[in-house]
Amino acid sequence: MTRTGVAVVGAGHWGPHLIKNFADHPEAEVLWVIDTDPDRRAVVAGRYPQARTSGNLDVALGDDAVEAVVIATPTSTHYELVRAALEAGRHVLVEKPITDDVEAARRLCDLASEKHLVLMVGHVFLFNPAIEMARTLIETGELGRVYYLAMRRTNLGPVRVDVNAAWDLAAHDISVANYWLGTGPEAVSAGGGSWINPGIEDAVFLNLRYPNDVMVHIEASWLSPRKVREIAVVGEAKMLTVDDMNLNEPVRIYDKRVEGPSPMTDTFVGFRSQVREGTVTIPRVPMGEPLRAEVEEFIRRVQGADGTLSDGRFGLSVVEALAAADRSLAEGGRLVALDEVSG
Repeated sequence: MTRTGVAVVGAGHWGPHLIKNFADHPEAEVLWVIDTDPDRRAVVAGRYPQARTSGNLDVALGDDAVEAVVIATPTSTHYELVRAALEAGRHVLVEKPITDDVEAARRLCDLASEKHLVLMVGHVFLFNPAIEMARTLIETGELGRVYYLAMRRTNLGPVRVDVNAAWDLAAHDISVANYWLGTGPEAVSAGGGSWINPGIEDAVFLNLRYPNDVMVHIEASWLSPRKVREIAVVGEAKMLTVDDMNLNEPVRIYDKRVEGPSPMTDTFVGFRSQVREGTVTIPRVPMGEPLRAEVEEFIRRVQGADGTLSDGRFGLSVVEALAAADRSLAEGGRLVALDEVSG
């Protein structure tokens, strides 16, 4: 069996998880780990002696055995690193978001298409079994028409200095919303505040308008006392929640709805008669490791299989929404149409 040779760029916060998963994959081989920090390179060399290390990506790109490059570096560095790997004829998995600029992301997508290379973005929550189950329930009409999504992603840290909380945290939720609804938003408004580092919002509150009058609200903060990873989907027939912090019961389906439209009710009994209070179902969600599934999907595509989940164009749609949020933040919360940033 021929294994896919991989170079991982970045051995900091998320990189070690990627190194481990690629090293554990039976059809992949970590040949190089690239990081500018010599101390990190020393740690990697101790744990993965089969991998060579360097502070320069060009060294790995000069190795013909490297077929794929995995990039887990700060967002501001993504464009140059991805471009270099694609121009060298390597497939690429880059951590989310693909870049911090719409036009740059589009150029990378075009380059990958031109060279017939895999370009995949690490929107890892798309590989979460609970997220997939919820998508199936939405697509099959179990919830009826979807009214809105309410999404919360908060924690105390880690505080970023290169991007704001929307780019760091809300990128996950936008990717999930786009995946579930099958499209990107039409317009975005946002408000936020910068308290730790001037000009970098520590908390951002986004409102996204999707086709078919679907609303999505996202609260993203790294300045919160509680770690929360919750999503509520409100439908015409049923509702559901996804709680990523609840490993045993991540999905709950509520057979609840308001019967309407209806005549005016001026009593509590009249109001209650409009509300359906049905059962709460807790389905069994298959166990799974999202990052492992993401790595498996990338290797599968590099080896020739078809697939578009979390590809470059999908990553571009997330960047367009984030760019619209940035413009809204800069303009006092104005509702910004995606056409204004996507060109």
